[in-house]
Amino acid sequence: MSDEGSQLNAAFVMPAEILAEVYGPEGVAEVGRMGRLVHPPLDREDLMANAHPWTKIVDVLFTSWGAPVMDAAMLRRFPKLKIVFYGAGSSRSLVTPDFWERNIFLTTAAAANAVPVAEYTLAATLLGLKQAWCSARRTQSGQTFSRRPFEPEGAYGARVGLVSLGLIGRLVRERLGAFDVEVVAYDPFLTSREFAELSIEPLSLAELFATSSVVSLHTPALPETVGLITGKLVASMKKNATLINTARGALINEGELCAVLRERPDLQVVLDVTYPEPPSPDSALYQLPNIFLTPHIAGSRGRERRRLGESMIAEFDRFRRGEALQHTVSATQASQMA
Repeated sequence: MSDEGSQLNAAFVMPAEILAEVYGPEGVAEVGRMGRLVHPPLDREDLMANAHPWTKIVDVLFTSWGAPVMDAAMLRRFPKLKIVFYGAGSSRSLVTPDFWERNIFLTTAAAANAVPVAEYTLAATLLGLKQAWCSARRTQSGQTFSRRPFEPEGAYGARVGLVSLGLIGRLVRERLGAFDVEVVAYDPFLTSREFAELSIEPLSLAELFATSSVVSLHTPALPETVGLITGKLVASMKKNATLINTARGALINEGELCAVLRERPDLQVVLDVTYPEPPSPDSALYQLPNIFLTPHIAGSRGRERRRLGESMIAEFDRFRRGEALQHTVSATQASQMA
């Protein structure tokens, strides 16, 4: 261990169950070998309820879901804090203007968390192109094998539309490169040059919905994107098309969505997120047969969460060696996360 690394005082703050899933005892021990752990891991409630003198010497803070909000009061407890390693995805609710005024580095595992979301999306896309869900419903209800009247389109030559090309959208595009599909996208923040570099045709949102066999949403929920996906857009979708949402439920006007799906049994919608979450017990989202609803499982779960901790520990190793960091987040980037 370098002299610089040995002088970095580190601490873990997060719920015990999250610590076990994201970092585990092996991760905690690895950080202890690369720096100096000044206190055993503790949770946010303990940190907020009790005075801990060791916080005054912490240089490096590891955390994840259930992290303390980095507001002025919390930051006063960490006068030497240089960097926060956030072993989770979106950090929008973690940081405040006070955090950025301190010029503290923030690095997150958003890229690592994007991997299982992209995998879920890829699986849903391929199943959608095979019309797997509606075929399963017809097979079970008819008690026989019949593809008609909805002959699956299949993947070859199909158009897949991505709404937003952030971390997850780009990873989905990369995964789809292994298949014979046409990928198009809507992202008003990308330049024509960036679209060209990604080998993706840019479309308007209306054209993307009207011409794609599968549409997948990867947009953050911002004031300007709430309700972005209207019933009119869904109604314009091709026969037997699939809509996938692994981003945020508030992107879709769910009332209008349900009204369209009652009239369009050929459409399939895959929702891993809703608004509110979970839906109210009487929500039509539970009742409509052409909605495949999962409880926000696309992101890192189980063993997948260890990938997040490993990502942050590798970033810590780069930081202590004075090497370029790979996963830093700016104030602007944090504000635009899902």
